Order: sequence, then structure tokens, then C-alpha cells
Amino acid sequence: MEPTDRRYSKEHEWAKLDEGLAVVGITHYAQEQLGDIVYVELPQAGDTLRQFESFGIIESVKAASDLWAPISGEVVAVNEELVDRPELVNEDPYEGGWMLKVHPQDESEMGALMTAEEYGALLKTLEE
Repeated sequence: MEPTDRRYSKEHEWAKLDEGLAVVGITHYAQEQLGDIVYVELPQAGDTLRQFESFGIIESVKAASDLWAPISGEVVAVNEELVDRPELVNEDPYEGGWMLKVHPQDESEMGALMTAEEYGALLKTLEE
């Protein structure tokens, strides 16, 4: 079961509101599908994200995939540890493997994302 304190996109990213910022990362399912992550390309602080548009690239031994913004806003922090240790996304996608902290343009965009329960139902359809 996915953590219930955040919302999920159909592209397998998550966003969690924390003290006025949205922390962003990818889901356990996404990192599992990618396999061993070897590189993460992220925007810089000050860059602007638009909901459901690409914000970076994640590469694994299997494939490279775009990262999609679950929420619009200004990037205020990037998890610099992922530069040297991209495997953190595999090891701990919901805490240590976070990618960005974003100052949300409009917190109501969170309503366009799925709850943990809804996301779990989506995953069940993908496994069938």
C-alpha cells in the first residue's frame, strides 16, 4: 500500500504537501519497473514546473524515462544527494529518494491527483 499522506499521478509520480511546499518523487511501482537507477536529471532551483509536463529524466540499466510534474510551481530545492547516489530512489522512493521541493502555484491542483487508494486501484489494473 502506498503512503496515504501524499497524492499520485497516473505517470507514477507523487506529491506531498509539507509546510507550504510540495515534495515530489516517483512511486515504488515506478522505481521497481525501471530497475537499478543510474542517473537522474532534475531542474534547478528557480525553475518553474507545469502540472503534468516533463521536468527531468530518470535513467536505469533498462531504460530512460521522462519525469512528469504532479504539481505546478517554482522549484525551491533539489535532492542533490541523487547526483552521487541515484540508487536512493530505488532504496527509499518515499523519503530519502525524494527529488524536488516545489512552492505550489495552486495547491488545489493536488485535487487532480489520485489518493493512495485510487492509485492502488490503478496499479491493480496494470498487473492484470
